[in-house]
Amino acid sequence: MPPNLTGYYRFVSQENMDNYLRALDINVVLRKLVCLLKPDKEIIHTGNHMVIRTITSLRDYVMDFDLGVQFEEDLGPVDGRKCQTTVSWEGDQLVCEQLGEKRNRGWRHWLEGDQLHLRMTAEDEVCVQVFQRVK
Repeated sequence: MPPNLTGYYRFVSQENMDNYLRALDINVVLRKLVCLLKPDKEIIHTGNHMVIRTITSLRDYVMDFDLGVQFEEDLGPVDGRKCQTTVSWEGDQLVCEQLGEKRNRGWRHWLEGDQLHLRMTAEDEVCVQVFQRVK
């Protein structure tokens, strides 16, 4: 049975965000700004339905979805694209596949103790973020 990810998580660290954003064709000014942000995550996980809020001082991004059901994700606030997105479990990892203009785009979340890990991919770049559960 997959873990319940419900909780509020504070940013701890990230690696390779600039190269990940470059792979998404984000301009240099926005890349520098995003690399300075320290986002929090709030996850509400109820059965097969999830809401994942990424909270920053500039803008929040909300994903609201049913597991295993493909939907059109508007990534306009991120990079101006739309993707066909499916989120499902692979063992204890929540895995997102984002089909669109960029190859190998997606992410996976998993828990290690009270830390939430996020591995984001686009093209050949990988960015890893870590968050600490506070609630």
